[in-house]
Amino acid sequence: MNNLFVYLEIEEGTVAEVSLELLTKGRSLANQLNCKMEAIAAGANLDGVAQQVFPYGVDVLHIFRDERLSPYTTMPHTSILVELFKKEQPQICLMGATIIGRDLGPRVSSALGSGLTADCTSLEIGDHEEKKAGKLYKDLLYQIRPAFGGNIVAWIINPDHRPQMATVREGVMKKEILDPYYKGETVEHTVSDFVRDENFVISIIDRHIEKSKVNIKNSPIIVSGGYGVGSRENFQLLYQLADVLGAEVGASRAAVDAGFTEHERQVGQTGVTVRPKVYIACGISGQIQHIAGMQDSSIIISINNDPNAPINTIADYVITGDVEKVIPKMIKYYKKNTK
Repeated sequence: MNNLFVYLEIEEGTVAEVSLELLTKGRSLANQLNCKMEAIAAGANLDGVAQQVFPYGVDVLHIFRDERLSPYTTMPHTSILVELFKKEQPQICLMGATIIGRDLGPRVSSALGSGLTADCTSLEIGDHEEKKAGKLYKDLLYQIRPAFGGNIVAWIINPDHRPQMATVREGVMKKEILDPYYKGETVEHTVSDFVRDENFVISIIDRHIEKSKVNIKNSPIIVSGGYGVGSRENFQLLYQLADVLGAEVGASRAAVDAGFTEHERQVGQTGVTVRPKVYIACGISGQIQHIAGMQDSSIIISINNDPNAPINTIADYVITGDVEKVIPKMIKYYKKNTK
């Protein structure tokens, strides 16, 4: 009762990165609330899930094992969460802001009459005072996300309805093992107690997943370009610098919208969230939507001809100048110093 739950996305027996990130954050929130963190695994190949998630501090792992639950389909997974939550009465439920989470989250929250905040960039525990009603709410989940096109940061609360539900995008939270020897409890449920046969009316006969050729999320160095790069031709300079540094190329939404590069390289609120060791921002002004996706980089280098560009305020190093002049010099001197 009143525990924190994390829904695990599982593909071929492997727990998704976003779910492990949520377990890390969930453990921290559960410690603040002095409650247990519980996880839900529904699928076919679940034998290795416990050893994957217990090191992140899972106290109870709920297993729903059925061949028909893999791959994910809407109705049975929705039914599992709705019926389990009616029984367990959690205070918080977290899931990834993925294709699955964006399908599952709203259905569960609608069925339970609770709220849901999508695409959160931060989660915190805090109190809220309703002055007109004279009420003080203790230990609420602050669901924090950019709003109104990223022009403000909204702090959203759900004082009266449970569970408090939020989806979080991959890469936003840091993944960190709590204790490699941490052991929680495993509860094996009978799927038929939670899902009616008619919920399995849709089955997936075949599916094809096209894996991205770009691995920007896991790259230790990212050379990222904005609209200020000027053209698709100038963007080739970024690829040349990235090739020399062994880096990946990223982009702001403005650069992608201008056709300078493909969408899968987009960093920011509507793209990928990254935290590389070095992030080189070339011709990027630094709108809040973009900063939300790269502000946790260890070192940020800004190359911009505008000394007052907003991104310069969070950069560790600022190079004021034109991208097409600065980058060739960086390539030249890097090659010279690595010989």
